Amino acid sequence: MDQQINIQLFDFCRSGQLCETLVTILRAALAGEAELHWEVVSEFAGKFEDAFFRKLELSKPHLVLLILTTTEVASVRKLIQGIKASKHDPEIILITEQCDANEILDLMMLGAADFITPPINVSATMPRVRRLLEKAKWRIDSTQSLTAKIGMRLLVGEAPIFLEETRKIPLLANCDGRVLILGQTGTGKELFARAIHYLSPRMTHPFVAVSCGAIPVELLENEMFGHSKGAFTGATTSEHGLIGEAEGGTLFLDEVDCLPLLAQTKLLRFLQEGEYKPLGSSKSRHADVRVIAASNIDLAQAVKERKLRQDLYYRLNIARVNMPSLCDRRGDIPLLAEHFLAKYAHEFDRSARELSEAAMRKLISYDWPGNIRELENAIERAVMLTETECIFDTEILLPDTEQCIDDESFQKVKARVVTQFERAYLQNLMITHHGNVSQAARAAKKNRRALWELIRKHDLDAKNFRTDSPSSKN
Repeated sequence: MDQQINIQLFDFCRSGQLCETLVTILRAALAGEAELHWEVVSEFAGKFEDAFFRKLELSKPHLVLLILTTTEVASVRKLIQGIKASKHDPEIILITEQCDANEILDLMMLGAADFITPPINVSATMPRVRRLLEKAKWRIDSTQSLTAKIGMRLLVGEAPIFLEETRKIPLLANCDGRVLILGQTGTGKELFARAIHYLSPRMTHPFVAVSCGAIPVELLENEMFGHSKGAFTGATTSEHGLIGEAEGGTLFLDEVDCLPLLAQTKLLRFLQEGEYKPLGSSKSRHADVRVIAASNIDLAQAVKERKLRQDLYYRLNIARVNMPSLCDRRGDIPLLAEHFLAKYAHEFDRSARELSEAAMRKLISYDWPGNIRELENAIERAVMLTETECIFDTEILLPDTEQCIDDESFQKVKARVVTQFERAYLQNLMITHHGNVSQAARAAKKNRRALWELIRKHDLDAKNFRTDSPSSKN
């Protein structure tokens, strides 16, 4: 960096050791480039806050680092709000040994740009510090806002449960911490990870996606960490692994729970130290890579079953995104269907432009166990097989979900059919009346409370069927 930069460090832990380590690293790495000021804060008080903000106004730092304990998290909220309200608007990094993921996310929503957890070392700390210092200089650049729009445009949906998760993306993109994305197969976990990457300062570097469950166990370590020449028979050259390919960018680990325990141990070391050792190499290598992990199972349960290391789970589960299933955002099915229709009509040069009412009803009534990926496949198949402008319900080919009833009792079959009818009827009713329970109850000629009970029985959420129409409000 050409111009000298200004960093302010405040130690609220008052232990000294963590602060001294950080100061030593910053001074060594930024010698001659940065002016570093730091102090130990003895207590929070009104006078301290006044002095704190006066100091920031005079020094106009590019970066503010706050070393916190769990007891200081609530008190520092006001400081973050004040820092971000200042004209200079510096970047903020939080350093804390232990903190709840939700508390970290709350502080980021207030304006903190990143967070670091010990151990503090050069390879883990300095790339993040430098990245934020660079960001402070070029964040006004119009290319950043353009890329942000493109990244967000990949995500289609208006359901509240979906928008609640998408609102986290800009916050997570602006920091460099690890993210864990949970959700069923086909819910769009990789799309979310890509959006985070393409909105981040790492956007010009590689996004490397790997399905941990698709790589044979005996090859996984080599694929992940690479190998040196002569490491095994046939290794005539050295090869970068996936971590090496992702240098400067983002490594997306899908199905991270499928990693064998030995690979989990080596991944944990990489997450802790920022270093890894290729097969056959006696030397460790450092890499500047952001890790985003994903899984479609309950990872806490996987830890209990000893399929996933507990310490790895804690390292990955810093900030979390929960992807809703498609049946939980059923109101988004028409938007997604039209999006995929336009995409594949253009790709296959077909004249299909719309879905018939019966076709749309068929899509909305189906439970989509394969989620968005299954819906996309169904629309792609329909576009391929049609030559008309309108796709009809007969061209929407869905799996036969009927069960064999030869060995089932009359009562069991009846109960199942009634349940299927009730759920399908309620879904169509709520779609027709845009989630307005009062209107739906009148149309069904049922008591409003009784209809609510049916809605709860089938685990439906009226909010997922609402639109911006005034009549959609209960």
